[in-house]
Parts: sequence; structure tokens; C-alpha cells
Amino acid sequence: MSQADWAFRPIRELAQRIRAGELTPTALAEHCLERLDTVGRSLNAVVTLTPERALREARQAEEELRAGIDRGPLHGIPYGAKDLLAAAGYPTTWGAAPLRDQRFAKDAAAVARLRDAGAVLVAKLATVELAGGMGYQQPNASLTGPGINPWNRSAWSGGSSSGPGSAVAAGVVPFALGTETWGSILTPASYCGISGFRPSYGRVSRFGAMPLSWTLDKIGPMARSADDCGLVLAAISGPDPRDPATLAFPSSYDDRPEAEPAHGFRIGVLDDALAHCQPEVAANFHAALAVLAEIATLEPVHLPTFPYTEVATLILWAEAASALEPLLQSGAVGELTAPEDRTGGYAGLVIPAVDYLRAQRIRRQIVAALDRVFSQYDAIVAPATAVVASPLDQRFRDYAGERRLVISAASNLAGVPAISVPTGFGERGLPTGMQIIGRYGADGRVLAVARAYQQRTDWHLRRPPEG
Repeated sequence: MSQADWAFRPIRELAQRIRAGELTPTALAEHCLERLDTVGRSLNAVVTLTPERALREARQAEEELRAGIDRGPLHGIPYGAKDLLAAAGYPTTWGAAPLRDQRFAKDAAAVARLRDAGAVLVAKLATVELAGGMGYQQPNASLTGPGINPWNRSAWSGGSSSGPGSAVAAGVVPFALGTETWGSILTPASYCGISGFRPSYGRVSRFGAMPLSWTLDKIGPMARSADDCGLVLAAISGPDPRDPATLAFPSSYDDRPEAEPAHGFRIGVLDDALAHCQPEVAANFHAALAVLAEIATLEPVHLPTFPYTEVATLILWAEAASALEPLLQSGAVGELTAPEDRTGGYAGLVIPAVDYLRAQRIRRQIVAALDRVFSQYDAIVAPATAVVASPLDQRFRDYAGERRLVISAASNLAGVPAISVPTGFGERGLPTGMQIIGRYGADGRVLAVARAYQQRTDWHLRRPPEG
């Protein structure tokens, strides 16, 4: 295995080579730091490198492993964290120019749990400013500039986890932490041709993460494969009294073959979503269904009729305005990069309470109705995004028009788990993806379906051109 391959290899292989003495955590951390400082910065994926912490954690991992202390498969593996997550002593900018010097005394819970698992933090990775909560409408909406897609450098890497998407796809880090409120893990994962997992709401503590929408925010792994995502999820999930929304029951990741049903999976197909997709996205989704047909019974399924997008929009805007009210009231948003972000958040401050409460009541009906649908299947599948990544010089609406998949709003409102896995390539040589969505709490089953798909395909093994 050449050094150029290191951050492209599966976590299990890296862990095995570390334990075999073929690779050291320090050498791996130094390699990732160098790649971050060159390739990562060229993609606008890096906010802050953390070399002091990285080398300290890497040396500690080496000493512990030599002493027979093994913290599991992530021990000695480098990663990057989206810059909405606090890392003690380092800037946590939330992607926003007025907060470039913001620091916190404690690690975010997910970062602390990765530290306890022996993982090595090498960088804080780029995000759309304030996680997109001010209503950005084009790629250049970040302290570090627009996220650049390693598959085509004239294309966007997706938001708001732009840095993790670019960094993992380019082989700069083996995995990263992203966040999702409404598409912010699955979209960059699809655009960049990697695997991005959005856990069930409450699966991962959000302590130490920027709040955007208290009832929608999730934290999850972005990696090269579903298996890698499962390993990371197992390390970061679990109850936390500092986040009252966390689930009380523990989470585990079962990667054994017997975790898959002997009779095959039962999968619902949201085929009506294809009407909104680019031709290549639809064609690649059909090809993915042919693979799934080898391991599953496929049945057409339709979402119950609800105003998903309208409900999600109102809840998000109201909660974002509340969470970010100090920035709005101080006028600091006037220093944001995107012109529309400097004024877009103020609308949320005047949403009537009756409208917010009405939206939450409709949401309860949505959650119940979707659970009835999801309870019939191991998973439901749809394209991850209707289009491939937009050009850097175009506004989203000018490129995609009204092509927005309703399932993204619906599944985020319900807080159900989902993963985007790559399915091929479309317009301008850019990746396409499929989302695999499960019932609330069935994170392991979603990962099992994704893993079975990736055992029969190699799209997740493809690499973008260098430079």
C-alpha cells in the first residue's frame, strides 16, 4: 500500500495495518495533515488544522497499542470535524466571518467520544456559514469560500457539510463528522461520491455543536463506505444528559453476515421521485435497483400527502432565528459572506407562535403516518439528490430549478435514519447517489442494506483525479 493510498483505504484495513506494525498513527496523522494543507485547502475544505492535538493523540495511540490497550477500530485513525463542532482550544467558526475567533473550553460530545475511541483529530473542516440557516442561495457562502468538488473543480461540493464531503472524497482524511438539519450530510455525500450517514434524531449527542434547529439537528459520519460509517456511529452514539433529546437505549453496529435477513430485504421504492431527476440520476438509480433486486424484494411505495416542505421550512426558520438571535440582534450577520445571508434570517423572528405550533401539530401527524409506511419495510430508497452538483458560478435555483425531492423534508421531519451511497456518474462527470432510509431507530438495518449494496458494487471505491 503506497502512502498515496492511505486515506482512501477502509478503516478496518488501516486498523489492521497499524496493529501489524506496517503503519503508525503518527505517520498517518502527518500524511493527512500534509494532504489537508495542500489538497484540502485547494478545495476550500479546511478551516483550521490541529497539528498539536493530532500528533499528541497519535503518539498516545501508539503508546497505548504497544502497551496492549486497544480502544477499537478507530484507535489511531485520523479524522476531521465539521467546524460546527467544538474542539477545545481551537477556533470553532461555524463557517462565519464574524465568529472566526470563537473558541470553546470543551470538546463537543461527538469529538470527545472519538477521542475516547482513540481517533485522531487532524482538522476542523469547512461548512456553509451558520449551517445555511440564513438562507444561502449559491455556493459562495462560507468563511473559506465555496466548497470545491474534487471530481470537477468547477462544481460545488454541497452544503452545509461541504468540507467533510470534499475532504473524504479527495482522500484527505479517512472519515469526517458532518451535521444535517435538512440534507446537509446526504447532499454533499451524494455530490462528492462518498457515503454519508444521517442517524436517527437523538442517536448522537449534539452537546458542543452549533444549534440551528433543536428539533431537526443531527450529527453523523461521512466516510468512503457504509461499513466505515457504522464503525464511527458506534463510537459517537449513546445517551448524554447534556442533550435531553438523546435516545436512552444504546446503539451498536452489527456487521456480521447474519445481520442480513436470510430471506432477503423488503425495500420500498419511491419511484415517483424520478420525475424530478436529471436523466443520468434516474438511470443510475434504476441500475442500483437492479443490484438491490439481487438481495431484496422491491415494491413501489408512495409518501402520504402532507405539506412536508412547508412544514419543515417554517419549523427550521423559526428555530434558527431563535437559536441565532444574538447574531441577528447584534447585526453581526452583516459581516457574512453571502449577501442574502446578511438579511435572510430576520424573517424567522416574525413568525407567529401559532404558525410554529400549527406546524408542529402537523408534524406529529407526519411522523405517525410515515412510521406506518416505514414499518412495512427494511428500508425505502430514492435518489439522494435530483441533480448532480451545481456549478460554482450559478445560483442553485438557476441550475436545479424546482428539482427538490420531498423525501428529504419528510424524512428529516420524522427524524429517521438514512444514508447516501454512490451509484455512478452523471452530468459533467459528477457523482450520483441513492438514499436508503429506515424506520426511526433502525439505524443498523439501514447500514445493513447499504453494506449489502456496496458489497456488490464498486462506486464507493472510485477516486477523483488528483489536482
